[in-house]
Formats: sequence, structure tokens, C-alpha cells
Amino acid sequence: MFFVAKGSWLAFLALTMLLFGGCASTPSHDTAALPVPPQIEDNVAFWRLVYGEWSRSQVAFHDDEHLGVIYEVARLPGEIRGGYTAEQARFVRAKEAEYRARLASMERKLASGDRLTSTERHLHDQLVAKGGRLALSGAAGRLRVQRGVRERFRRGLEISGRYDQAFRAVFRTRGLPEDLAFLPHVESSFQTNARSSVGAAGVWQFMPATGRVYDLTVNRTLDERLDPVLAAAGAARYLDDAYRKLGSWPLAITSYNHGQGGMAKAKAQYGDDLGRIVRHYDGPYFGFASRNFYAEFMAARAVASQPARYFPEGVAYERPLDYDQLVLRTAVPIHHLARHYGLPAQRLENLNLAWRTPITRNGAAIPAGSTVWLPAGTMARVATQPGPLPARVVKAEPKPEPRLAQATPKPVSRSTPTPNSAPKPALAQATRKKEAAPQTHVVQPNETLYRVALRYDLSVAELRRLNRMKPDEETIRTGQKLRVSG
Repeated sequence: MFFVAKGSWLAFLALTMLLFGGCASTPSHDTAALPVPPQIEDNVAFWRLVYGEWSRSQVAFHDDEHLGVIYEVARLPGEIRGGYTAEQARFVRAKEAEYRARLASMERKLASGDRLTSTERHLHDQLVAKGGRLALSGAAGRLRVQRGVRERFRRGLEISGRYDQAFRAVFRTRGLPEDLAFLPHVESSFQTNARSSVGAAGVWQFMPATGRVYDLTVNRTLDERLDPVLAAAGAARYLDDAYRKLGSWPLAITSYNHGQGGMAKAKAQYGDDLGRIVRHYDGPYFGFASRNFYAEFMAARAVASQPARYFPEGVAYERPLDYDQLVLRTAVPIHHLARHYGLPAQRLENLNLAWRTPITRNGAAIPAGSTVWLPAGTMARVATQPGPLPARVVKAEPKPEPRLAQATPKPVSRSTPTPNSAPKPALAQATRKKEAAPQTHVVQPNETLYRVALRYDLSVAELRRLNRMKPDEETIRTGQKLRVSG
């Protein structure tokens, strides 16, 4: 049986992430690891306004390359709802047409030598001040509209109280900058059910294939992209990998939007200077979103770090997570799990966001090796795992999709981590003394070195030693026999 008791799970997380997560990268936790290149200072300032000052009732008309050029911040007419009302859409279209006409007129007059109006002269001076004389060309085609999201950001900040400590523990124990925990403000505003039009899902907005590469189960039964804590471990693996390949945090963070391959091509042309890349790189798909991703992250970091400045009305942070973590030894349906621990099935569903309809409605078994979250104190009250049901009772689960990368340990805690030995449940130790320990384990589909070690209460280092594996070896294959005891 594996569980982590309340109050000790961050300590356990710190140790297991260090043991099983590979060698840490070189970045430190200081602010120097996350610089703001001078070329994007206006971009960062712009997004700080979007996140922390402009409400949903305000729209900014601005240049999409020189974000320091803000022509007007207008207030929408009528009632403010989720999207634009018909009246508001007409208002925005009319404003856009007005500014495009003014900018086009300014450019024509400059080309012909005609005198500019006072309004056109003001537009001219804004563009030259922020982008130089070259910015005057094509300005009408670069007009963009941005609605404020202050209310949405504030709500995301409140939700982040639930996850911030756990996310920081994940990054800290891998040697990565803790402030990477602010990324969901940009990706999803901490909306756990967020889905993009292209198929990304969850707080960390993983695509299905990328999620599988970074050890998240994604199939019709389980979608671990939707579990914020499990997905944070996948994000940490991705960002660690990106930093190793690209060599700088601005490039690694931008790759979260544009891809590691795309940023490697940009680096080949302009080196590590993200400012030059943003200003000059013209690669395929390196559009507005990619150019601004790092600036948005730095702006979100600034606003989230100074809540009193941007939200003087106050922020009602949600309470940090306080769960027990269980890694299932056998596949069990939710009703059996609920009965074993004396909990309502609905409560378990609310804690385990990765469970999909086959589990929650159709009686499919939760696969062996899955992480299950339980209310804090459950494992102290019922210190056993549910046993397997007869084969005829458990519905067949879908064939698991293959994993393409070694597992990242699942974060399990929200307290201050300490680099001490992991606590071992006394009952589990007593049970092991009574049972004859198996000598070997046959690797099953979807298993990783970490999960095999976890099953037999070994460290990965011990498992490697028993099987004469190299210190950094992680690959195992289905059907392989592993020694699990001396």
C-alpha cells in the first residue's frame, strides 16, 4: 500500500522528485533567470494593463507589433456579459474602421507630402516614438483590438491559491524557477476545464500527444491533463527539457506556445536574444501569440506578485490542497473505491478531475497504477487499499495508450518540502513482514520504472541496483522481468 499522510506529503514529494526526476538543470530561482529584454518592455507593460487595470468593459485599440502604441482605450456601451453584445460588436467594428481610415489617410498624406491633421499628427508621433519611422508603413493593417481581462485574472488568482504551493514544489524540486507556477495565468486563467479550439486541455493546456510524451495518461477513461497537479509534473518535465535544448528561460517559456523545434530555428538565426527574435524572426506560425507569450508570462508574474497594487479591493484566495494520495495496486471501479473508504462517489469525482465518463458513469475500472486523490485523513482512517473485485465484476478498461517518456513523479503535497528521507507507512511495513516478498515483477503495458519501484516500496535507485542498471537508465519494456527483492 502506498499513501502519504497529511503534513508529510511535500517532504515526500521533494525527495521523490529529486531521486526520480533526473539531474536538475542549471537555472537558479533568482530573478536573473527570467529577464525582460529591452525590446519587449512595452509588451510586458501592455499585458500588465490588460491583466491588472483594464476591465471587461474596456477595449484597447493598438498596434500589434509596437504594443506601446495604444490609440485609445474605449468603454463598451451597454451591459457587460461574457462576449460582446450585438451593440458592443457594432461599436468595436465602427471604432476599428475609424482608426484604420485615419491611419491609412496619414500614410497617404506622408507619401504625397500633404499636411497632416492634428489627429493624424498625434498618430504619427506615437508610431515614431515607439517604432521609428519604419513603423509608419502599414500601420492601418496592424491595428488590433484587446479587451481587458482584469476580472478574469483576479478570479484566476483566487483559484491559484489552491494550487500555487504544489506547483512551486514541483518546479523547486527539479531545480527550475519556482515562478514557472505563474504560467497557467497565461494558458488558462487556472480554469480546470479549459479547452482550446485545437484540442489543448486543462490548466496547463497540454495537447493529447504532448501530454503522453510527458507521462500523462490521455485516453477515453483517464485524461490526466485535467488534473492540475499531475499535469504540473508534465509541464515541469517539458520545461526542463526545453531549457536543456534551448539554453535560456525566455526561449524555453516561449516554446511552450511555439514548440521547441520552432524556437530552435529562431535561435539559429538570432541566438539567445528573445528581444531580437520578437522584433525580427519571421518563421512560420510565429505570430502575435508566440511573439507575446513570454511578455504575457512576465506581466502575469508581475501582477500576481503584487495583488494589493492591482486589486486593492482584495483577493479571496482559495485554500491550498489538502489531499491524501493513493497509487492503486489493482484496477477498481469508483463504487468499490468509495465503499472501501466510506466516501460518497461524487466527492471522489470532485477530487479526481482526470476521471472521464467511462469511470464516473459507466462503471469502468480505474486502472492499476493510477493516482487517486482522497480527502485528507482518509488513509489514517482506513489504512488499506481496496482489494481486486472478481473479474466478472470489473468492466474491461480501454487498451492503454503507449507512453513515450519516463514518468514524472506525481506531486503529492502542499507544505514546505524538506530534503529528508521519505516517510514509510508503518502498517505497510508490518504487512510486508507477514507476506512473502515477490522476487521478480513482469513489466506491464504503461508501467514505468518509478511506478514499479513505488509498487514494491523501493526507490528507483534500489530498483536499478537490483537489476544492474546504469544510474541514469530509465527505459523498461513490456514483458521485461525486473528483480524487486534481494
